[in-house]
Amino acid sequence: MTDPTPDPVLLARHIAQQIGQLTDHLAVAPPRQAAQILGHVLAPDGVLDGITGLVAAGSRFAKDRAISGALPPEVWLALGRASNDLDAICGDLAEHTEDIHRLTQTPATAPARPVASALVARRHR
Repeated sequence: MTDPTPDPVLLARHIAQQIGQLTDHLAVAPPRQAAQILGHVLAPDGVLDGITGLVAAGSRFAKDRAISGALPPEVWLALGRASNDLDAICGDLAEHTEDIHRLTQTPATAPARPVASALVARRHR
């Protein structure tokens, strides 16, 4: 019987290509669809959470290799920092997932006129 597990290096390349395609779709998507895409990317167990877990696993791999002397400890520390930073970013973005989800809903009434945020209102030329 053949092993159904795909080659992990090819899998990584394929996932990277798919993320690139998703980025391209997000760049041109209408607002509701863009919100749906972002909702899936930022959801618990979504794309960003999966990448965070992947980097954490990479950090554990690098730790073992650093302990054996095969990698400099800085590699392990950098991956660990990246994992921690991504985890913190996931936490920060989790506070806003409901706002993004709200954009995916069909409005029951006519939408209110958008109000400029402070960021837009304070723009200088």
